[in-house]
Amino acid sequence: MELIHGGDWAGFEMEYGTRPLDFSASISPLGLPEGARRAARDALADAERYPDPLCRALRQALAAYHDVPADSIVCGSGAADLIWRLCRALRPKKAALFVPGFAEYERALAFEDCEIARLPLPGDFRLTADAAALVPPDTELLFLCNPNNPTGLLAEQSALQALLELCRTRGMTLAVDECFLDFCADPAEHSLVGALAGTPGLVILKAFTKTCAMAGLRLGYALCGRAALAERLQSCGQPWPVSAPAQAAGVAALRDEEYVKRLRALITAERRRLIPALEALGLRVIPGEANFLLFYAGDPTLADALRARGILIRDCRSFDGLTAGWYRIAVRTGEENDRLLTALGEALHG
Repeated sequence: MELIHGGDWAGFEMEYGTRPLDFSASISPLGLPEGARRAARDALADAERYPDPLCRALRQALAAYHDVPADSIVCGSGAADLIWRLCRALRPKKAALFVPGFAEYERALAFEDCEIARLPLPGDFRLTADAAALVPPDTELLFLCNPNNPTGLLAEQSALQALLELCRTRGMTLAVDECFLDFCADPAEHSLVGALAGTPGLVILKAFTKTCAMAGLRLGYALCGRAALAERLQSCGQPWPVSAPAQAAGVAALRDEEYVKRLRALITAERRRLIPALEALGLRVIPGEANFLLFYAGDPTLADALRARGILIRDCRSFDGLTAGWYRIAVRTGEENDRLLTALGEALHG
């Protein structure tokens, strides 16, 4: 079975018998917040009971956190679960997405036999207001990742406003994936949560997966511009989409504001340090604003060379619009980033 995402630590451990240093999945290097860890552990005391299928306590906590109605929120087993549910709920005949972009949008749409328009980003990968003109007039669902995965670049404000206007005037659904936004310097400036009340067709996807290192617990949520769509999303998933430990961990994580501040400070400092260090190795680096960096090395065997040195990076040739030689790395701790830079130097220059 072919894997199209990063984070295949299990395959590495089966092959080498040791744990890799994983730069292929962009997860918080600080690990699960301690309060969330305790809450998840305590929830196991009631493991014989079904979890709350409506995630009521978690939705109330999210409603207070984002200042949105609780009935506009639906929780799922990671953002990927909600992407698939959204496509199932809408069953669009025609959809559009910007490329390169997260693979699950296209996979979920294709499963619904949807006609997909792939809208190429410009050479510098930055989404500008001109991108709105690329969206076909009969588009029913448009996916946008902000910041983009795999480039890490934020969309320009003019682009966001132009796409919101399309959503309002055409009656299409605009699904904005903000799963990496909390890693950026000023998330509130770029989030569209404030536009939900005036945009019934807007859906914002978020997750604890990356920011709070809950990839193994699986927890994401959607904020919907209309409660009816949230209800529809809920009905298109399994009856108990979120485990009790994941729900408890999510509630606890929302209280830990200091964790996010420490994480953002670490990522910002290390990202700024990594960009010139990677360029000094002769790599073309896209100056992303998330917790990962995309670069072009030209060498199609670089991922294999680093794997042999115990380090996983994301080979990006599977992204529509990218070719062999493009790679993505997570931004991790200073010590881990130094190990990556040393290994890169050895693999590229001997």
